[in-house]
Amino acid sequence: MTEINGITAIILAAGSSTRMGQPKLLLPWRDNTILGEVTSTLVKAGIQEIIIVIQPKQNLLKSHIQQLSIDKPLRIVLNESFDSEDMLSSIRYGLKAIKPSYEAALITLGDQPQIQENVVRDICSCYFQSKAPIIIPSYHMQRGHPWLISRPLWSTLIQLEQPSTPQDFLKQHQKDIHYILVDNPSILQDIDTPQDYKKHKPL
Repeated sequence: MTEINGITAIILAAGSSTRMGQPKLLLPWRDNTILGEVTSTLVKAGIQEIIIVIQPKQNLLKSHIQQLSIDKPLRIVLNESFDSEDMLSSIRYGLKAIKPSYEAALITLGDQPQIQENVVRDICSCYFQSKAPIIIPSYHMQRGHPWLISRPLWSTLIQLEQPSTPQDFLKQHQKDIHYILVDNPSILQDIDTPQDYKKHKPL
């Protein structure tokens, strides 16, 4: 495994799993959990620090992350102001928690266990080669996750207030986006409902 230095990952894991009806990140996935699969893939790809943003009340999830962190470089950040499915505030909390030695962050979904090592590596390699402010994977003209944002734009995103969304931020910075083409739909596939879980869970 080649280490990727200078890029951290922020996993957005504060959602309430309303549509799933139970804490979806704890559901089994292969010999892991959904969140465990995401963290394992990031580590295998070479990411050296992973920040996981959760709500303070998510005690089961917090305990699970602490267990995962025994052999993975995970750090919990609490989103004290989480409201509904508020992705923006979680990104802000994650960015604020990054150590000064990191120059870019991968914005990653906690409910996307199909994430692939090669896609993570390709995004990071593209950043080191291009130093593009934003790098987003694309499948058939659709944006996916994880996407990368470099440090010069962090303050702009941190200062963004609701009702603005991450999509609004990306629209404002279209000229800064570098797209990389991905040949499979894994970057688009997250697990929101029991139907999603049944459809995508490996046999």
